[in-house]
Amino acid sequence: MTALFALATSLLWGLADFGGGLLTRRTPALTVVVASQSIAVVVLGAIVVATGGFAEAGPQLWYAAAAGVVGPVAMLSFYKALALGPMGVVSPLGSLGVAVPVGVGLVLGERPGLLQFAGIGVAVAGIVLAGGPELRGAPVRRQAILLTLTAAFGFGAVMALIAEASTTITGLFLALFVQRVTNVAVGGAALVVSVRRGGRALPEDGGMRVIWASLPALAFVGLADVAANGTYSIAAQTGPVTVAAVLANLYPVVTVLAALAVLKERLRVVQAAGAGLALVGTVLLATG
Repeated sequence: MTALFALATSLLWGLADFGGGLLTRRTPALTVVVASQSIAVVVLGAIVVATGGFAEAGPQLWYAAAAGVVGPVAMLSFYKALALGPMGVVSPLGSLGVAVPVGVGLVLGERPGLLQFAGIGVAVAGIVLAGGPELRGAPVRRQAILLTLTAAFGFGAVMALIAEASTTITGLFLALFVQRVTNVAVGGAALVVSVRRGGRALPEDGGMRVIWASLPALAFVGLADVAANGTYSIAAQTGPVTVAAVLANLYPVVTVLAALAVLKERLRVVQAAGAGLALVGTVLLATG
């Protein structure tokens, strides 16, 4: 069950990242974050009310609130790093956040078997290579590296925090709701500051009309991200965090394959090799 939910997480995160990447080509990244998460807040709020999730309120929700603060900071750092580029370096480095939940699991006493240790190493190598790291070409700006590492740590911290935010399904819905409300509050405040400094909140071409037309895609991105956090939380609670975290972080492979299928992007040799290694690592983790 751990492997199943963790792989579902990687699929959902990969598709959400792909959709978010497409949306930010026309719409400011902050607007994409706030709009998609606002839709998620409405849906989750209805679910929490229907399931009586507010009865699960307790101190553990501070973990969800912390995840809600860290998430937007990590995402915006990642988007800014992508803008500084090169993307072939930034993208795979961003997946190194897996070290945070894996480290937490090891500190808490988890000790994967020999095959699982091998699977972790192989899968992480595959994740990095699947992003298509640029080994030659223009030098990478130091700011891009620092922003990417900040984003990676943030992504990993969100995984570790959300895994601690609930112990029941109804409690999980409430934790995800709190996380998303915090996401919107933090992202909204950042958007206001950006606009006051001369930034844009709406696309240059089309304005609000583009936002309305993009609502289905925004809803998909927001809800897929929520679902991914939920499936990861379940995976981390039903099995070793070290295994769940690595399998969940296969999402760059999904993003690359989505770009290949939808945008007809060509898969580089290093990316194909990375996808293959990630698959081998998955098998080792699932059978170890």
